[in-house]
Amino acid sequence: MSQRQGAFQEMDPRIKEPNVPLHLSDRHLFIIEDSLGRRKIELDKFVYAIGRDPKCDICLWSEFASRHHATLVQLSGVGLDEGYYRIVDGDLNKKPSTNGIFVNGRRVKAHDLKNEDQIIFGFQTRAIYYHLKQERDADSVDALEQTIISKRPEIEPE
Repeated sequence: MSQRQGAFQEMDPRIKEPNVPLHLSDRHLFIIEDSLGRRKIELDKFVYAIGRDPKCDICLWSEFASRHHATLVQLSGVGLDEGYYRIVDGDLNKKPSTNGIFVNGRRVKAHDLKNEDQIIFGFQTRAIYYHLKQERDADSVDALEQTIISKRPEIEPE
């Protein structure tokens, strides 16, 4: 068993390392908001390292983020007909981040992401996860993406 396979087994022994990509009919978006601004990342890989380190797949521009703050892992559950992503605090070697992660206001070590989950990595560093179903026509998906990217809530200075 490879180190990577072992890491997946330890997170949930019922789930093996994914070997089939997510259904092409689904789109998974991760909208990051940090010191650099707002940006969209379309998720299509099995594993993403998230953190301040420039070598991370998703780089966070914040002094409050750890070098390897969190990991996104693509999974497909037993009995589910679609894939999803799990976010795990820290890296796959079980080293947690300094400040932890909060999903929808709750501190978590790991969380199976659902549409519109909000993840806080640190002060003014957050993400929103979107799981878009293909049943929508192309125009409505484009309109939704335009809303997601352009609609930036006003943040009052502290």
